[in-house]
Amino acid sequence: MAKAIMIQGTASNAGKSLLAAGLCRIFKQDGYRVAPFKSQNMALNSAITPDGLEMGRAQVVQAEAAGVAPDARMNPILLKPTSSVGSQVIVNGVPRGTMPAGEYFRYRKALIPEVMAAYQSLSADYDVIVIEGAGSPAEINLRQDDIVNMGMAKRAKAPVLLCGDIDRGGVFASLYGTVKLLEPDEQALIRGLIINKFRGDVEILRPGLGQLEALTGKPVLGVVPMLDVDVDDEDSLSARLGRREKAGLVDIAVVRLPRLSNFTDFNPLERMEEVSLRYVGSLKELGRPDLVILPGTKNTMDDLRWLRQSGLEAAILKHASAGGAVAGICGGYQMLGQNVSDPDGVEGGGTLRGLGLLPAETVFQGEKTRTRVTGRFLAPEGIFAELAGVPFEGYEIHMGRTESAAAPLAEFSTQTGERRADGLSAGNVWGCYVHGLFDKAEAAEALVNALLKAKGLDRAAASVDWQAYAQQQYDKLADGLRESLDMERLYRILNGEE
Repeated sequence: MAKAIMIQGTASNAGKSLLAAGLCRIFKQDGYRVAPFKSQNMALNSAITPDGLEMGRAQVVQAEAAGVAPDARMNPILLKPTSSVGSQVIVNGVPRGTMPAGEYFRYRKALIPEVMAAYQSLSADYDVIVIEGAGSPAEINLRQDDIVNMGMAKRAKAPVLLCGDIDRGGVFASLYGTVKLLEPDEQALIRGLIINKFRGDVEILRPGLGQLEALTGKPVLGVVPMLDVDVDDEDSLSARLGRREKAGLVDIAVVRLPRLSNFTDFNPLERMEEVSLRYVGSLKELGRPDLVILPGTKNTMDDLRWLRQSGLEAAILKHASAGGAVAGICGGYQMLGQNVSDPDGVEGGGTLRGLGLLPAETVFQGEKTRTRVTGRFLAPEGIFAELAGVPFEGYEIHMGRTESAAAPLAEFSTQTGERRADGLSAGNVWGCYVHGLFDKAEAAEALVNALLKAKGLDRAAASVDWQAYAQQQYDKLADGLRESLDMERLYRILNGEE
């Protein structure tokens, strides 16, 4: 069985996912077969594995850092919030249904055998497992039947490294308080502390580090700086969604829906020199972009209502009527059609009028579509005619089925060999179900070149080789952790030597 080490945090967004990805990369570089594991993840950013199962995006990133294929065993429980009080529960890559929080908390104890079966199976195939916790282990109201923090550490017999985010302030209090709120046997599992996201001269921290070690009885393994690495983020807590860094030749506004999912679809566009990509959540923020994108959402109908109530729907319709470009991915594609119907109550029931920019009708069904795809654009209309014949890769992950008599936007093959058509185009508006479209450089470049041409700009956009770029960033992350952490001591902890 594999050796294990676990990263827990004092709070959500303390940097657990990034630290786990960096350790996966380090162990890979050092010759180990390594895999990530997170027993329960709550996130709207998910992806599809090569065998058609769904798992959290953070564990996909960590698997890439480890140099292995994503595997649903790495994230046996994924919770995808559909409302403020309920989530779709995905177990071993397959939906089990949608549950209110209270019902899930009662149900999760029954999932412990499935979590441990996934972990033990994974452990048999690898040398090292890097386990990530969730939230904070000091959430004492959630301690009973815990399956993701100290409960998982006990079952896996994994030493724990506890990280705190100094960028938020109060890191010494959060680390000390977290340790002291734990039971004695849980405190014993913590073998080291990590201060994360530090800016400035680490020598200023030295007196505090010594006092923290004395107060907690735990060694500080390192102070990790705010690393300049570009690795996909876990969820909508990402600072990326509020970023305003550059003014590009092409202005793309992605609507920040309340239940926004898979916003990593647009990271390749953001990284292009010619593009200014903004996430907008109000009419005031929208401005006059060259392209408005309606992204994926975990609740199309509720977010369509929000779009209407916020005034953004009217602004988008005005933009489109003036010849402005609009695109929709997955839930955003569904919104662009004539109507969205939910006869089975998948998203609460009823029928809503869509934006009416595409000749399509969407009906929600209980069965979820999950597949990876490889395809090409057919004959988009308007300024996007430039995309004709351009190849893409990606994945489908949705509940609804969209029907139209119009010619499709694209055709593709699924991972099972099935050939299908997808999406629609009308004027300067298009939509489709495929996530990850722009990971392939040709697709990203064709989209931006079409927008440049529409503005009368004679310039060819250039995108990065996404996979090569990601591998460079994982190496950069590993280098940053090696410089910041006491790796010799960390290996002793991993090997059970202290």
